[in-house]
Amino acid sequence: MESFSLILAIVVVTALAFDFTNGFHDTANAMATTISTGALKPKVAVAMSAALNLVGAFLSVEVANTISKGLVDEAGIRPEVIFAALVGAILWNLLTWLVGLPSSSSHALMGGLIGAAIASAGFGAVHGGVLVTKVLLPAVAAPVVAGLAAMVATRLSYTIGKKADGKAAEKGHRAGQIASAGLVSLAHGTNDAQKTMGVITLALIAGGAIAPGSNPPTWVILSAGLAIALGTYIGGWRIIRTMGTGLTDLQPQQGFAAQTSAATAILASSHLGFSLSTTHVVSGSVMGAGLGRTGGVVRWSTAGRMAIAWVLTLPAAALVGAGAEEVTGLGDWGTALVAVFLVASSAAIWKISRRQVVDHTNVTQSATEEPAGVVTQAIAAVTPPPAAPAPASTAPVSAEESPAVEPLTAKIPAQPTTPVIDAPVIDATVIDPPVIDPAPAPTASTPATPPAATV
Repeated sequence: MESFSLILAIVVVTALAFDFTNGFHDTANAMATTISTGALKPKVAVAMSAALNLVGAFLSVEVANTISKGLVDEAGIRPEVIFAALVGAILWNLLTWLVGLPSSSSHALMGGLIGAAIASAGFGAVHGGVLVTKVLLPAVAAPVVAGLAAMVATRLSYTIGKKADGKAAEKGHRAGQIASAGLVSLAHGTNDAQKTMGVITLALIAGGAIAPGSNPPTWVILSAGLAIALGTYIGGWRIIRTMGTGLTDLQPQQGFAAQTSAATAILASSHLGFSLSTTHVVSGSVMGAGLGRTGGVVRWSTAGRMAIAWVLTLPAAALVGAGAEEVTGLGDWGTALVAVFLVASSAAIWKISRRQVVDHTNVTQSATEEPAGVVTQAIAAVTPPPAAPAPASTAPVSAEESPAVEPLTAKIPAQPTTPVIDAPVIDATVIDPPVIDPAPAPTASTPATPPAATV
């Protein structure tokens, strides 16, 4: 029993560690556009998001129940299985954070849990219907729906604001963007914090600490909310940079439309109990907002890398979770070996990240420019070019004004002058300067004047 209590404590601590990585991994979902458009300072934005994540954790338990009661068979789950699932989810979160890709923490957790459950009890331990209806289908539909909504909202925003005063409209959109970003943070706490609650509740049920079918205890809700809030305050600056400036360039109108569309989709899914990926929703809404502005484009090469990460998240986390479960099945020393591997891998990833630090001081600087993709070039080809600057005046430039056009006049050859050695000089004050053109030929009425023979 003592050994069991120890493993249960390890599972709870590991689950809270995952919740922490979920917080800084998904900070970009709420605050990337707000930071990139200058609506809020970076540190203020993450502090606001952290507080609202904590509040959101107390608003609902529907998503937690989906994980603890619906996705896997509670009867075939041991605490070691949940520990192995968390190892897969944490490592995938850290790897994608290192390369700045906004992948889904939710799907990492789902994949790890599915892989570990299958390795422990076979395919029958996973409820396929719940996986399809509440995980896979929302994963495909959410970014599409949010993207279309954001594109329409962006077009409406620009259409309605055509006659509005520029500065006043921009100020209003910034205020609206702050409000909608707060709503996304609240929704993120409502959805993502519950996933950790569900995992801890599942571990408690598997360990016999609470009865099957129980809702998350209050201390689980509080600890999960605090962990995700702390991770959010730390700030996943690498992913914030990708989401805010690497995917598209946003103006306040677009940021407001993207955040509002995302918040609406996330809150609706939380109410229905869908284990939705906030990363998928926000990424889709950002791309939709980028396409909603006339002349706006999306960096499809970055979007393509994100899509690849989305597709790989579930199977990659499942493979790591299954491997970790095989090792933990060897006994206590196997569990200790997996724990050491998790700590060592996490430390190595953090050390690698220090080679190129991204924090609140440089998060708004664009990453290295990528070559434009085929789609971006096609969109740019049909976009009216910006107005050309007025041509420079062709009027003669005086000697006093020559410094202003020095780069241009330096390329004009100077006028030829008569060499000094060819012109006899008698008195500079009396004799005219030598003429460039040769003397005219003598005529019949005017004889030519011979040059002076002597000085």
